[in-house]
Amino acid sequence: MDGVLTDNNLFHRQAWQEVAASVLGLTLSEYDLDTKVDGGRNPEIIERLTGTYPDGALAARFHEAKEGRYRELAAGALREVAGLSAYLDALDARGIPFALVTSADRVNVEFGMQALGLGGRFGPRVLGEDVTRGKPHPEPFLLGAARLGLDPAACLAHEDAVNGVRSAAGAGCRVVALTTTVPGAALREAGAERTAPDFTGWAGWLA
Repeated sequence: MDGVLTDNNLFHRQAWQEVAASVLGLTLSEYDLDTKVDGGRNPEIIERLTGTYPDGALAARFHEAKEGRYRELAAGALREVAGLSAYLDALDARGIPFALVTSADRVNVEFGMQALGLGGRFGPRVLGEDVTRGKPHPEPFLLGAARLGLDPAACLAHEDAVNGVRSAAGAGCRVVALTTTVPGAALREAGAERTAPDFTGWAGWLA
């Protein structure tokens, strides 16, 4: 969802910087944000930053503070990535099913879907709390394919983060990644077969 349905990475990054400082005592550099923060669930990201997986109390406190701050920053500012609605319409017209596979929690998903007017468009969903191993592990996309009743090899995934691409490609999906968050070269190196700035070129992916 983040960086794919809506270009909201700046809000997440600001929330990470603020809450990492206040809760974890960490000052996050641009390098930290580029290489460790994007793609995955909060406890796994904290482990990348600190080297230690947080206990339940710390994970819950951080999650509540960070995601609450994200929603404050993003309120009223979310817009869909260019071409998204037309792409979803094209999938519907062709009878191609699609699912949401995200590290976001249920509150953030509903917040984003309501802001974008997409609440009724995604039936099958895999959220951060639905998996035991988040991105870059392939579990999220394996579960997404299963909820569609499809072999992952028959699925086309869209991601914006290196760890997300690794997750999707590791599950066996083809990946067209969006360059809303990181440069295309890094996404292709992670396993994306091609990159695009947005969804306006969708006709070439379905050919």
